[in-house]
Amino acid sequence: MIQVINRALDLLELIANDLDQPKSLGELADGLSLNHGTCANILKTLVTRGYVEQIGAKKGYILGAKSYTLTGNEAYQKDLLGAARQPMDELTQSVNENCLLAILKDNQRVVIHRTFAEQDLQVRTADIKPVYDSASGRLLLAMLSTEKVRRFVSKYGLPAGDSWPEIQSETQLYDALARMNQEELALQTIPNRHVIGLAVPIYKNGFVVSSLSIYLPEYRYMAMDKQRLLQSLRKCAESINKQLI
Repeated sequence: MIQVINRALDLLELIANDLDQPKSLGELADGLSLNHGTCANILKTLVTRGYVEQIGAKKGYILGAKSYTLTGNEAYQKDLLGAARQPMDELTQSVNENCLLAILKDNQRVVIHRTFAEQDLQVRTADIKPVYDSASGRLLLAMLSTEKVRRFVSKYGLPAGDSWPEIQSETQLYDALARMNQEELALQTIPNRHVIGLAVPIYKNGFVVSSLSIYLPEYRYMAMDKQRLLQSLRKCAESINKQLI
């Protein structure tokens, strides 16, 4: 067994265990009982090769584009990520809330990029969630054609349990999705977590390819200028759209 390769794979697996949270050099080195200098050198190589991405000087490490490419995830598009990174960074700096870019895969919403705010209390959302359970998932479903929406519902059914308690029938679901499609906006309130999610579409060549979202605690949302927050979100989406034309 080649030790350095083994350690590099151990690092990738540890980072992948919790995609929501960037991991610091100390967390990674201590978690694998590695010398910090050795760990830093391996991470530097992984970052250079694109398998790991460093989020700022202090925020830590997340998986990079190459790691996703190895899985055959066609939706992890290089041009989309290239267009989204800077506008998303600017949006997070402007509103100081976590943002995410997500795609639709089968009946799941999959996050492909995140930015992290400096707030003491932040909202964390899973990397993969059922479509009905998130504003971003609902928005992506709503922006499909009527035929595709009906096929989705026929295959996966209505929201179950408390995933979308306002929806109790197909008519209610179709009406809610139609409003989101018209407004190009999904707004989700999660009462048991006191969380608000907002999502708008990202277009490429006239088609929706992903959603851009902000998730934040309800108390901060209620205290802020909601119209300004939405305008900032839409402005960021427009900036990404322009680069994808």
